[in-house]
Amino acid sequence: MAPKSSAATKQHATPAPAAAPEASPAAAGNALQSLLNAYNQNTSPRLKLIDAFLVFLMISGVLQFLYCVLVTNFPFNAFLAGFGSCVGQFVLTASLRSQVNPANRNEFKDISPERAFADFALGSIVLHFFVYNFLG
Repeated sequence: MAPKSSAATKQHATPAPAAAPEASPAAAGNALQSLLNAYNQNTSPRLKLIDAFLVFLMISGVLQFLYCVLVTNFPFNAFLAGFGSCVGQFVLTASLRSQVNPANRNEFKDISPERAFADFALGSIVLHFFVYNFLG
């Protein structure tokens, strides 16, 4: 048998929270400008170069994917090799960036920037060896 409800056990409705004010485009522009200023002031040229390469790899992968979807995927193994090359190189480059970033020095105490670059170069050679062999 279900318990009888009483006035003491009824839940009180909580008032709805006030709606958040909508973000204006000017506030978004100011936030983006602040982000870009902080990036330009606090990021070393070495990391900016790595970031530019990461953006290139991302754009290259997106363009390859769009070409495959919109135009043709006839040599499908060529698409897979090219797209896999972009993704693999992006992962290797992101790893290099995290290892040479001075802010992460306490994470990678035992790895010098030269060692990180050597690992990156060796990984890139192995990746592209597999990509070349996958092409046929």
